[in-house]
Amino acid sequence: MDQSNKSLITPTASELEILQVLWQHGSQTVRFVNDELNKIRNDVGYTTTLKIMQNMLDKGILKREIIDRSHIYSPVMPESMTQKQLLEEFLDSTYRGSAASLVIQALGHGKTTREELEKIKTLIQNIENNK
Repeated sequence: MDQSNKSLITPTASELEILQVLWQHGSQTVRFVNDELNKIRNDVGYTTTLKIMQNMLDKGILKREIIDRSHIYSPVMPESMTQKQLLEEFLDSTYRGSAASLVIQALGHGKTTREELEKIKTLIQNIENNK
């Protein structure tokens, strides 16, 4: 991970749920996000969602635009960058930075399909060919 990414804020589990909604549906209001969260869990209060999103705004995870008196929120970072950051942090903290250890652990459970294994083989071949 380069040094500029070290200062990025890691979203909490609740913040990740909100980000998932925004990545899937694009920029939205708190009401929309809260309604989507309640389709999944059915126990999220509007004020809770509002407070979390305001905290995310303060932390720099979300940005807000006011359009016709509606507050529209969107993620600062794209989904792929956030996933990359979280994966790197997970690898560093759990597997001492070893991607091989993570892959061995993941594939060792025997739940990998033939199709997944073929995709993995192709990925490995592509990586080898590009080095």
